[in-house]
Amino acid sequence: MSENVQPELDGMPNRLFSATPTRLDTWLSCPRKYRMNYLDSPKLPKGPPRAATTMGIAVHNALKDWWKLEAAARTPDSGGALVRANWRDDGFRDDEQSQGALARAVAWVQGYLSRINPEFEPRGVERTVSFTTDHLSLQGRVDRIDERGDELVIVDYKTGRHPLGEAESASSLALAIYASGAERTLRKTCVQVELHHLPTGEVQVHRHTPESRARHIARADQIGMEAAAAEAALKVRPTELDVIFPPTPSSLCGYCDFAQHCDAFTGTPALPWAGIDLTE
Repeated sequence: MSENVQPELDGMPNRLFSATPTRLDTWLSCPRKYRMNYLDSPKLPKGPPRAATTMGIAVHNALKDWWKLEAAARTPDSGGALVRANWRDDGFRDDEQSQGALARAVAWVQGYLSRINPEFEPRGVERTVSFTTDHLSLQGRVDRIDERGDELVIVDYKTGRHPLGEAESASSLALAIYASGAERTLRKTCVQVELHHLPTGEVQVHRHTPESRARHIARADQIGMEAAAAEAALKVRPTELDVIFPPTPSSLCGYCDFAQHCDAFTGTPALPWAGIDLTE
């Protein structure tokens, strides 16, 4: 059982519920998946690794490592080499498919880095930021934090095959949490958030107002309180799992790590290489 929620003691302040954007999103998308992923003990075995995840991890790690190089060594070609160094074959159908995906990921990173000033130094790369609300202790790891003039800017890399929608940066709960955390952790104004889509080179920019960011944080608070209440109820009524943590079936169930353990899923799990574009 989770130790995330503890009983109150007389005269002591309530313990804050610890959460990340991923944890909140998991609760929102499917409480049963939340329980299986965060609370079950022993933990259930997850499904096989997915090729799309392999691509995303390799690209993110390459970009992280690129900023560790000396400025003179920061070239598009060195970025491509870092993708190759971080590459794994997990989730692909065969070596031919893996190598095709690798070539595509290398091209993404080289194209992206060709538009980056190698002399620029981010304020943070893979930086953990945090802050608290009345009910939550929130933290998240940001792909990149830029310092531009008097402000910090959140940069989040995306590698999904679908182009970004116009409102995705504005509607992202995670980006709002990162902005609030960066401002609190680094003591500098942070209102601009950006999604950088590597496959297309597209950048979606949004500048938060105090009101828009407050709405996101209030939403995070509400989601976190719901998850905390469910965890507390589980300690009292451990036999009522499906009542406290109901499944939320959707078209994405086939991609769930726990599909093979869930009786609400009656379809066939998606193949490990589903989610990458086989035509490119």
